[in-house]
Amino acid sequence: MKAIVVTRPGGPEVLQVGEVSDPLFGPDDLLVRIRAAGLNRADVLQRMGNYPQPGQKPAFDIPGLEYAGEVVRVGERVQGFAAGDRVMGLVPGQGYAELVSTPARLAMRVPPGLSWLEAGATPEVYITAHDALLQCGLVAGEAVLVHAAGSGVGVAAVQIAKTFGATPVLGTAGSDEKLARARELGLDVGINYRTQDFATEALAATDGRGVDVILDVIGADYWEKNMKALAPKGRMVIVGLMGGASTPANLGMLVAKRLQVRGTVLRARSLEEKALATRAFEKSVLPHIANGRIKVVVDRVFPFAEAGAAQAYMETNANFGKIVLEM
Repeated sequence: MKAIVVTRPGGPEVLQVGEVSDPLFGPDDLLVRIRAAGLNRADVLQRMGNYPQPGQKPAFDIPGLEYAGEVVRVGERVQGFAAGDRVMGLVPGQGYAELVSTPARLAMRVPPGLSWLEAGATPEVYITAHDALLQCGLVAGEAVLVHAAGSGVGVAAVQIAKTFGATPVLGTAGSDEKLARARELGLDVGINYRTQDFATEALAATDGRGVDVILDVIGADYWEKNMKALAPKGRMVIVGLMGGASTPANLGMLVAKRLQVRGTVLRARSLEEKALATRAFEKSVLPHIANGRIKVVVDRVFPFAEAGAAQAYMETNANFGKIVLEM
């Protein structure tokens, strides 16, 4: 089969189309012909040699954490799926390829109204956002701040928080255009981090109390302001480190406000944990995607062979929503 292979650590140019062996296929697996695959920041890190696929080193270094496609073969112990079914799901890597073998427990049926491109853009960011908000124990009526509200995870988190009754839903982005688009998806308060102090704005939007939950993809650069923006007994989950991993943190507000901070990652989890996160998303969020209340936003589509150009575009941070490879 054809796949996008990382030929060596480096820039987008190291991604090349190559002929590789078909994936191994077991009795508990589905063999899927991929129609679309979403891009994620982890793919860029993998290309640079900083985030290898977990587990045993694969024969070929192929990025890709999510897919949508048609079932080609069904393992002998698998129930509930048949050849020809439209499915989508998480994979630990190998998603930039014509075929992927995946445990059936991680597969979900694609809702009838969802296109291949939308389905390929769904699993990683929507499961990540839903799982992160669950970890924070979000309940209706609480105030939520979502950083990078125009990113794939941000777009998902804003909509999920709004659908679950959070109020107000605040979000940061680097342009007024992205914030305007996020408002169309349910954002109540948009904060341009280039021209506004998000902690000050968060306090103003909550009558000085602060937000109950923060979903952060930035990390070190936002630590102090996040502490200021949180309400007493507030919770923050860190799902990315785009602003660095190390900070000389002042722990005073963490203690004084009795705050909770946790980190999370999806890719390195066990099969059991990923299956649980998938089923929770399938039950609580996917019906809202199916009926159109939550929208999957595809920013731009690249042909399979132009994966390098797609990743280069991702690194500009210009996208609102997901970038997708069409196979």
